[in-house]
Amino acid sequence: MLTPLSSVEMKGGFKRCLFKPADGHSEITWEVPRFDGWYNSLGQPRRGAIGAHLLRLVPAHYRDGVYQPVREPHLPNPRRLSRLLTRGPSGLPSTRNQTLLSVFFGYHITFEILDSRTPGCPPEFMNIRVPTGDPVFDPTSTGEVLLPFQRGPWDKESGQSPSNPRTQVNMVTAWIDGSSIYGPSTSWSDSLRSFSEGLLTSGSEWNMPKQGGGRNLMWSAADPSTGERGPQGLYELGNAWANENIFTAAEGIIWFRYHNYVASKLHVEHPGWSDEELFQNARKTVVATFQNIALYEWLPGYLGDRELPPYPGYQKFVDPGTSPEFQAAAIRFGITMAPPGVYMRNRACQFREVVNMDGSVSPALRLCNSFWKRQSPNVKTGQDIDDLLMGMASQIAEREDNIVVEDLRDYMHGPLRFSRTDLVAMTVQRGRDFGLGSYIEVRKALDLPSVKTFGDINPALNRTNPELLHSVAELYNGDISKLELFPGGLLESLDGPGPVFAAIILDQFERIRNGDRFWFENKHNGLFTDEEIQAIRNTTFSDVLIAVTSAEATDLQHDVFFWKDGDPCPQPTQLTQSMLYPCTNATKVNYFDGSKAGFGIFIVVLFLFPVVSFLVACMVAYLRKYRYRKFQRRKAVSFLLHSEASEWQGHKKALHPVSVEVDEKRGLHVFDRSGSSLRYLFLGNQDYLDVHLSSDRHRKALLLKVPKEYDLVLLFDDESKRAAFVKRLQPVVTDIGQEIRVKEMREKQLLKEALTKEQRAQIVETFIRHAFSKVLEIEKCDAGDMSGVSHQKAREVLRCELTASEFADALCLKADSLFVESMFTLADKDGNGYLSFQEFLDVMVIFMKGSSEEKSKLMFSMNDIGGTGFLSKDEFARMLRSFIEISNGALSKSQAEDGIKAMMNAAGFEDREKISWEDFHFLLQDHEKELQFAQLNVKGWTNRDQRVSFICPANRLENKKPSLVIQVTNSAGAVGDNCFQPYNALFISFFYFTKTPHVYVKPKREQYIRNPVRQKIQHFKRFIENYRRHIVCYMIISGITAGVTLERCYFFYCPLVSYILPRSPSCFPYMLLTVSRNLITLCRETFLNRYIPFDAAIDFHRHMAMAAIILSVFHSLGHVVNIYIFSISDLNILACLFPKVLANNGSEFPLKWSFWFFQTVPGMTGILLLFTFSFMYVFASHYFRRISFRGFWITHYLYVVVYTLTIIHGSFALLQEPRFYIYLIPPALLFLLDKLISLSRKKVEIPVVKAELLPSGVTHLKFKRPQGFMYRSGQWVRIACLMLGTDEYHPFTLTSAPHEETLSLHIRAVGPWTTCLSLGPILRYPKLYLDGPFGEGHQEWIDFEVSVLVGGGIGVTPFASILKDLVFKSSIKSKIQCKKVYFIWVTRTQRQFEWVSDIIREVEEMDTQELVSVHTYITQVAEKFDLRTTMLYVCERHFQKVWNRSLFTGLRSVTHFGRPPFVSFFSSLQEVHPEVGKIGVFSCGPPGLTKNVEKACQQMNKRDQAHFMHHYENF
Repeated sequence: MLTPLSSVEMKGGFKRCLFKPADGHSEITWEVPRFDGWYNSLGQPRRGAIGAHLLRLVPAHYRDGVYQPVREPHLPNPRRLSRLLTRGPSGLPSTRNQTLLSVFFGYHITFEILDSRTPGCPPEFMNIRVPTGDPVFDPTSTGEVLLPFQRGPWDKESGQSPSNPRTQVNMVTAWIDGSSIYGPSTSWSDSLRSFSEGLLTSGSEWNMPKQGGGRNLMWSAADPSTGERGPQGLYELGNAWANENIFTAAEGIIWFRYHNYVASKLHVEHPGWSDEELFQNARKTVVATFQNIALYEWLPGYLGDRELPPYPGYQKFVDPGTSPEFQAAAIRFGITMAPPGVYMRNRACQFREVVNMDGSVSPALRLCNSFWKRQSPNVKTGQDIDDLLMGMASQIAEREDNIVVEDLRDYMHGPLRFSRTDLVAMTVQRGRDFGLGSYIEVRKALDLPSVKTFGDINPALNRTNPELLHSVAELYNGDISKLELFPGGLLESLDGPGPVFAAIILDQFERIRNGDRFWFENKHNGLFTDEEIQAIRNTTFSDVLIAVTSAEATDLQHDVFFWKDGDPCPQPTQLTQSMLYPCTNATKVNYFDGSKAGFGIFIVVLFLFPVVSFLVACMVAYLRKYRYRKFQRRKAVSFLLHSEASEWQGHKKALHPVSVEVDEKRGLHVFDRSGSSLRYLFLGNQDYLDVHLSSDRHRKALLLKVPKEYDLVLLFDDESKRAAFVKRLQPVVTDIGQEIRVKEMREKQLLKEALTKEQRAQIVETFIRHAFSKVLEIEKCDAGDMSGVSHQKAREVLRCELTASEFADALCLKADSLFVESMFTLADKDGNGYLSFQEFLDVMVIFMKGSSEEKSKLMFSMNDIGGTGFLSKDEFARMLRSFIEISNGALSKSQAEDGIKAMMNAAGFEDREKISWEDFHFLLQDHEKELQFAQLNVKGWTNRDQRVSFICPANRLENKKPSLVIQVTNSAGAVGDNCFQPYNALFISFFYFTKTPHVYVKPKREQYIRNPVRQKIQHFKRFIENYRRHIVCYMIISGITAGVTLERCYFFYCPLVSYILPRSPSCFPYMLLTVSRNLITLCRETFLNRYIPFDAAIDFHRHMAMAAIILSVFHSLGHVVNIYIFSISDLNILACLFPKVLANNGSEFPLKWSFWFFQTVPGMTGILLLFTFSFMYVFASHYFRRISFRGFWITHYLYVVVYTLTIIHGSFALLQEPRFYIYLIPPALLFLLDKLISLSRKKVEIPVVKAELLPSGVTHLKFKRPQGFMYRSGQWVRIACLMLGTDEYHPFTLTSAPHEETLSLHIRAVGPWTTCLSLGPILRYPKLYLDGPFGEGHQEWIDFEVSVLVGGGIGVTPFASILKDLVFKSSIKSKIQCKKVYFIWVTRTQRQFEWVSDIIREVEEMDTQELVSVHTYITQVAEKFDLRTTMLYVCERHFQKVWNRSLFTGLRSVTHFGRPPFVSFFSSLQEVHPEVGKIGVFSCGPPGLTKNVEKACQQMNKRDQAHFMHHYENF
């Protein structure tokens, strides 16, 4: 156990530590060098450390002066240069008899002091183009082959300018400090140690290191011969590249053994030393021995007896940094000495035969087939390593010249994508990558004599092989200044490195020695005594080999780097390529093989997430509907059990269970499942009865042909029931002298013969259209054609006669209506119960083109039942009832009787028993104009041109009497649907004017008539003015999102690697603010409301959600593309992108796609997010939200899961540090505060004071007003009722006014929750939980001088509060900006929401200043200049004369029939209030209503007059 003796603070915050034993007996009294090389130089701690800059001898030479390399065509193709320069015969021995131990020891010393082969980040590629027709790499002459090459690592702070060009870095220490033995870091060293007796961990044998890859520390490229990959079988050593071939691995094993040899000796000598003491003492001895052998034994022999000058002592100003000229050129000279194969021998000088991959034998191991070997049959045990080392000691290296064997020139290991490459071409390309100066520049920097021509480089070579120099000169266009350093160094070499390479190598090692504070000869570092230094100097590599192998002194020569005559065990012969097993050719690997099917299936599954969510939502909807139908079936179950047959109504319609009965009047009744009558067929008006029976498919079908109507098709359970039905018909038909004509046919033909209800309706429609084409000017193309029916059915159109029910349907009335009965009886001249084509035309001509006299006479005749020419009191009352009943319940029975009484009094029946037609026409003479326009509202035709204006001329207002005003114009107005959709509706509006002084005035502003272009411009200007806040907010949010996305894309931009970098929208968290109701309500009362459209919060929420889902889809698609790219990209590229996840260990093979999806946090959370989003968005759609609000409520609470998963999704920091929380925290805190405010209110139960179920089905709740509850009219609250068994909160608008002491709501039962609530008050008053109030646009009615309130259906609730508030404020003379309010109430009947009438009545009584103008539109009556509607107005007028109230509503307000023409109304307001610049329009109701109001506002804003600003809410 070691404890720090002292620690000295050093530059950069590091400390150098001195250690002593725990027991106080100091054995480690020296400073222990760091493994990473830091603080070797105290003045410059980073010198020689890992990541230190390469030290250039000459300035960088880049094409742009910064980082772009000089490449073709400025310089020769590296592959062409390689083949020209280094191709030659193998088998030429070293001129100085250097052994292979010298060659591979040189490799080992190179690994010790430099490593820049590791690919740089971000990845940049300089792939080498292979010349077309290259015999090795492009034998098929494709011209498209590239040798992969990736640029080396560099300092990211360099390469910014010509004064700061790119500077490469060294990935190991520049010192000879044993980093190739112990690793370049403490963690690496610890992974190699056994922490017992100072030893390094052994593997299967005590003298062999462990295998397994070292937890990604060892470089583990694939075996180019077999394709094997992975860390298994690779030795764990200090040198990452030690396993590049088994010969460099053997060098590493030597020093592994030597460390354990020294440590074991020390343990014997000092048994009390700790593991750390033993390890550090052994380490310093091994490193010193290695230093001595490298510089004083190997280097002089390698350089040809050029020796370093004597050691001058430690020189602290010397920089040991590796030069790029040394790394990328000079030290590479050793590749010319590598042979094609390596011998193995034992101590007895027996050279072993080796086993090849195919089982054959060779005299030596082939170099090209020995790269990254994991399972070699020839090198398995420690003894095999001994044999290999002894073989290398006996084998003579290749000659020191420019020739490189094909094992390195053509079959060097490459990446899996192209398993072979050219080491010479790679070296040339590496020099260009490093920006090396030219050969001439380096000679000049080294003070060597200059050369002028290529022949001057090596005169001896020029004499023996002038063609080589001439060919190289041609590649460089004869310009020797372009000659690169590595080719020039090879050309000048003769029997060893030439003068340039030798000078660079000597300079490098001299700087390493002199600048190393821990050099073994430095007597001031306290590492060794003089005796120990001398002992180290006397140790040779032969001594080391004898110590760690089975060889004895007599088995090896003393200088193992050379073999001389007389040395033991000479080699059998100098190896040549032809003597050895051939090199395997290059192979290609597709990383994605085997993954295509699984990846494709998974992507399909991802795309099915929304489909699954949709199916689940459909199942929920189906279950909900099923439960409802099940409830209905319970009521009719007893009847259904006895249904006799099913009615077939068409191929695309479901069978309808029916019961068929024959009565005593020879009629056939068809009842539905609930017992209601569907049809009644009278069988007595035809000579025979056609019955068609099916002859196949179990003989169940029966067709009963019905003339002049659609046929009846019945499907019975079996043939016996069908026969019983036919038998039951027989006596009925026989009694009246008819016969049954039975015909059998195939069921398919039977169904084809049947005339269905839809086909009959088409015939009737065409009948009516063609009738109108005869009366009116209608194009035949608009009248319809018969292309969809057979010729037989086309003839039936001409013979078609309408039944009473079809005639009633054409008039949009009920079949049992008095009006229909009277009209049908009058028109049916032949009395056969049907209207022929001519009979229908006769009555239509009068209604469509007749004069007012003809129309009134027709009306009179319809009700003159006896044809006496007079109407009795009963007949006149019957006529009035037929008019009034078309209001579909708009009047109560008492109201109808009062109206009839008023009309009869006006007709003079108080003193007469009957009246003539002249009296009747005189009664209508005041309405002759109405009668002129009055027509019959018939399905299939409308007048498209006539419109009605609301404005009343000023002179008309001088009449103080109540008056009925109609002004027909051609202005376009908003239209509603009538009973026949293809045509627009025609509107009429009647104003009943009461005394209203100073309301309607003469217009003060001239109207401008603009051309369409100027109208479009005006429309656009008004649109911008209306939505300027929305536009600005959208632009800001979109700009921020786009900006963040672009910034991230720029940040991750890599010019040579195309990755899609998906970014989630940064504004996604701010969706929380759009549902922070309390915050919105508070802010809209501030100045912020002028700049932010708070009322559009929900719309903005939807738009942001849609943007989020769209961006999420793109985000996900980007990830899918990315993961595909990841699955086909080299590991070194991925390690650059994900340095915290992946380490580049040279294995190249990327991780499978399944890893990214299922074994990473972003992958799993991304899948869960997609699944969650699918459910949230599907259930939030309009359709499913209406069907299952609870499903929407539950799934929307998953937002907590979404944001949690999103945070986790980015927290793994694959590409960058987490950033999402930065965007999430501000809105999340505000949202949390908003939720806390709501929760504080939700905890208080509020008692209900009054609860009643109104006749219209609306539940009226009145509950206690909480203390301090302040609100404005038009605001809304959210309530929950736990009595209903759920905590759902539902929004409702308050119908009470702010001045009232209690709060009230009117809730319509349309869903499960509201339906249950409507049943609750019947039992007991429920307890409510209240959240709110919340603001919306309706509360801004007070900010306009003129406000228009439009309420449809239950959408009148906010306006009930507003109207009461307005009247109250005026009664207390409160100063408000609003001077006039127009309230338009659109309802099917006033009885549908009778409580609104009560509120309006209350407002009318309190409105003494006539601030409110109420207009009620009843839509369940005919919407045209209809004769019946005209008669309704006649009744209304007389009722107003008598009681000064509406016949229909009982109010003083104006009642209209049909849908409101908003354009006409708004146009009136522009003339009535010309001084008003802005008019507020507030609508609430179904989407169709608010959409029509919006269209009208847009149309009015095209004019250069008052500006209509629309605020709306839908329900």
